[in-house]
Amino acid sequence: MAFFDNPVIPGFSPDPSICRVGDDYYVATSSFEYVPGVPLWHSRDLVHWRLIGHALDRPSQLELPDTAPSSCGVYAPTLRFHDGRFWMITTVVAGADTFLVTAKDPAGPWSEPVPVGIPGIDPDLAWDDEGNCWCVYSNDGIRAVRIEPDTGELLSEPVAMWSGTGLKYPEGPHLYRIGDWWYLLLSEGGTESGHAMSVARARTLPGPFEPHPDNPVLSHRSTKHPVQNTGHGDLVEAQDGTWWMVLLGTRPRGDTPGFHGMGRETFLVPVRWEDEWPLPGPLELRAQAPALPAHPWPDEPYRDDFDAPSLAPCWVSTRRRDPGDVRLGERPGHLVLHARAAGLDRPGAVFVGRRQRDADCSARARVEAAGGDRGGIAVRLDEAHHYQVEAVDGTVRVVARIGPLCQTVAERTLPPGPSTLRIDITTTGVLPPTLTKRPEDPEAELRSGLRIGGPDMLRLGHETEDGRFEVLAELDGRYLTTEVAGGFTGRVIGMYATQGAPAFDWFELRPA
Repeated sequence: MAFFDNPVIPGFSPDPSICRVGDDYYVATSSFEYVPGVPLWHSRDLVHWRLIGHALDRPSQLELPDTAPSSCGVYAPTLRFHDGRFWMITTVVAGADTFLVTAKDPAGPWSEPVPVGIPGIDPDLAWDDEGNCWCVYSNDGIRAVRIEPDTGELLSEPVAMWSGTGLKYPEGPHLYRIGDWWYLLLSEGGTESGHAMSVARARTLPGPFEPHPDNPVLSHRSTKHPVQNTGHGDLVEAQDGTWWMVLLGTRPRGDTPGFHGMGRETFLVPVRWEDEWPLPGPLELRAQAPALPAHPWPDEPYRDDFDAPSLAPCWVSTRRRDPGDVRLGERPGHLVLHARAAGLDRPGAVFVGRRQRDADCSARARVEAAGGDRGGIAVRLDEAHHYQVEAVDGTVRVVARIGPLCQTVAERTLPPGPSTLRIDITTTGVLPPTLTKRPEDPEAELRSGLRIGGPDMLRLGHETEDGRFEVLAELDGRYLTTEVAGGFTGRVIGMYATQGAPAFDWFELRPA
């Protein structure tokens, strides 16, 4: 019997939408303020996933203003395959509103956006037997409208559909024709600890829909399950006839209320059918794998030496990526970042990062900051919540931004030349989600002035010439979590420039 580990797509990968074409599975996830937008993942066994690109990978499709707030941008997408084409529809909040793009190959290229004039978020696409395309979305409840997908034209007045059991924020709807029924799957209760998934069905569109008598059909609210905030799921039938669901969840750690820094991740659960109802779950961290041929992909490289002509798909930036600011080839074997703003908390900050995918990990980079250049590596949750270690004028400096406070917490003078900067993230010693203090030395916590039961610890510093890690600061990870900062994203770890044009020889992010 084969098993797999959840989450199947770890790290900041919320709102998964899935479709199958033959033996291939594809998932699209939300990206919010990061570009390129809408990551696309490929699998052949529902367990091993490979990032193959982005649906919105050029400024003509997606370019957010520098002043767009964090956690705005690209909200929950829907990915579907119909009539020989892949279709992706999404809403860009504080941007271009709702639009769809299409592609013959999910790896791209994707078309230019086609606007769809609906006043809501979380759009879904479904085609009926007569060829009508229905767009279902969230706007003060769940609504549906027939559209012409090639032009985005609305062909009818929006109609109210089923909007859940009465919990707040009915959203993330997905509509399916399975057998003799239309099923409407949605999330409600908010995407926090009260998140839940409910389902209803109807014989014809647009309804009326009858709800499952035991809704919600999946929720971990008010439980001690290690995965919380479960919802925003999407169904898929495997080629062997079994049914599965991808959905988002979080893995909170530390003391009450529990903190998650890696954001909402993509999990996989089996779906059973009872009385013609789809019932998902249970969700397990170690679960029985689908009865499909295992197809692991090569591991994503931990290290990038910046020798390729373009950045790998794993690299993302905030709001826009100007080729004049992010340059490969300007200096052979280096990534050179040209600063546009004096801080990571300023509009136009130049940042290139990767999602944190392992709870315990180490980020390292070799950077040369000469002649007034300033840059380094940072763990970013948003503009107001990040830790960074940077090189400038022969000095290595650790800076912490927590809400309205920004402080240099440590610095060290170094000899001239390139520096190897490093950030280690560790969950060792983290308390369980309880108010109980460590019994062995309760005074040590008070003496350290750090934390009681945070989700993890971040150690920031540099490496000496003999490879020793010199830690300049140890900072509590709870301030880089959604429970403190708010929002919908997760940590992204990468390189930045806030003055001049620092050059990065390599960057490495690997599990500890």
